[in-house]
Amino acid sequence: MKVIVHGARGRMGVNIIKALKNFNQDTVILPVDISYKTEKCDGAYADIFEITEKADVIIDFSHHSATKALTDYAVKTSTPLVLCTTGQTQDELDSIINASKKVAVFYSGNMSIGVATLCKAVKLTVSAMPNAEIEIVEVHHDKKLDSPSGTALMLANAVKEVRPNMSVLTGRNGYQPKNKDEIGISSVRYGNIVGIHEVIIATETETITLKHEAHTRAVFADGAVEAGKYLVDKPAGLYDMKKLLMG
Repeated sequence: MKVIVHGARGRMGVNIIKALKNFNQDTVILPVDISYKTEKCDGAYADIFEITEKADVIIDFSHHSATKALTDYAVKTSTPLVLCTTGQTQDELDSIINASKKVAVFYSGNMSIGVATLCKAVKLTVSAMPNAEIEIVEVHHDKKLDSPSGTALMLANAVKEVRPNMSVLTGRNGYQPKNKDEIGISSVRYGNIVGIHEVIIATETETITLKHEAHTRAVFADGAVEAGKYLVDKPAGLYDMKKLLMG
């Protein structure tokens, strides 16, 4: 398999390259990173459009601002694309949708298999407790830019699949009671926390708390590689962790 790793020198890019080598030592890796503009390296690229050889898949873990260029390249070269970043603007989300009509695109708020399983558990629990109040607490390192996290929004969307009347409230403040049809999301930032997500589902008589904690960034790299393997040879369309788990 020949893989373009976009954002190759970032924390996640390094982990993805390691995961790809663990998957198969014969995997050909084409690293792309903006830092190669000033630090030249044989076989590495500063811009994805510098690559002329055909790859089997692109895995991106750089920054949401690269979304449009990546989708343009994926469509131009008919290369499946795995997007692992979050925080896209509406225009960037539109470029993902448009690209998926012409090429296979994998997009998920979180690349962890465990988080995908958590989403399933949340849906099951909310279905069983249709009148419960729901709160989501997400904790990340102090360098994370987007808030709430893509994973928290992914979990909120899982709730809304069961209770479509629910709305999302972030950054609660003021002086008013909780609306039982709102999903409150609280974002906490400190230290070097990889990622903790907790969904609290409560009635007047009982509470169920569902929690996922990532111990290392390698979990997201492993999920990205699984997504890349899954996407090769897939027809045009928009794919996510839910579809990956379904096979």
